[in-house]
Amino acid sequence: MFARSIVKAVAKPGFRPAAAFVAPLTRATFSTSVRRSEPEVPVVSYESGQRVEERINFPAGQSGPVNPPGGDQTKSARPLGADAAKHLTPTLSKFTLPGKVAVITGGGRGLGFNMAQALSEVGVRGIAILDVQEDLGDNAARELSEQTGVDVRFYKVDVRDGLGINQTVQDIVDHYGALDVLINAAGIADSNIKAETYPHDKFRRLIDINITGTFLVAQAVGNQMIASGKGGSIINIASMSGSIVNYPQEQSCYNASKAAVVQLTKSLAAEWARFGIRVNSISPGYMDTALNRVPALEAQKRIWVDHTPQKRLGDADDLNNLAVYLASEGSAFMTGNNCIIDGGYCLW
Repeated sequence: MFARSIVKAVAKPGFRPAAAFVAPLTRATFSTSVRRSEPEVPVVSYESGQRVEERINFPAGQSGPVNPPGGDQTKSARPLGADAAKHLTPTLSKFTLPGKVAVITGGGRGLGFNMAQALSEVGVRGIAILDVQEDLGDNAARELSEQTGVDVRFYKVDVRDGLGINQTVQDIVDHYGALDVLINAAGIADSNIKAETYPHDKFRRLIDINITGTFLVAQAVGNQMIASGKGGSIINIASMSGSIVNYPQEQSCYNASKAAVVQLTKSLAAEWARFGIRVNSISPGYMDTALNRVPALEAQKRIWVDHTPQKRLGDADDLNNLAVYLASEGSAFMTGNNCIIDGGYCLW
């Protein structure tokens, strides 16, 4: 068992220190038992607006960037009230997640955060957001907790760090007592890089984050689901780029990584079906996220829209209902499926 060292701080709702995770450790009122020689995973919880900060230690492992910088525009989440849930029909009730606990990697912003909002609206009691960027993850946890009252925890962790991921997932189970849903949304994209001049280090880094990271998190969560005997639902975020070659940008590494995510999904679904674990993937088309709202992409975006039958990019929350469906009993007989949601792009 890994050694754990905990540091806690409770603040009023909405309070956020200027230097999260760092300043509290310099105050004499906090524990000094953290062994500096061991890496740490900062954890921030928001429970009914109360901010609780912890750190968990684990041996070895390095952290690095997972997502490029930036922030996406988001909408407020609104939880399903207890009274409303009582009046749902049998069909509609299958699309809710009462009392479930979900883990979302890359949940600090964008599509990951939007899917976290969606799960918080359908009855989950706990959400763990895993992201490498402290500010984004901390803000996302605080915002989601304030919007819905759900017990939200943020873990600063790199999906490439297997030991850190294992300890983080164990801490999630220790805290919530369960783990029912995983959305593997962490990833990066390199684009407009010719294959003949693709830097080797950039190629390896993208593969390590997009496919190795997806596997490491799925493995850690899958082992917990197997141990619980209750199964669960794992949702990997792939891309239509795993099924087609994008145009006009050149991005051989990204396309290859997402094709690997699709095949990994199918392989895990076949192996883990006997444990009651369903594994599916979502393959988005071109989405209107903050990362695509830059002048340098305007010319390409016109081409993307022109090649899409619906003549638009996907909204940041267009994946939400599909994520809820795959996480819930509404998709109880679906596993190993790759769900392409692209406005029809792959049709042409």
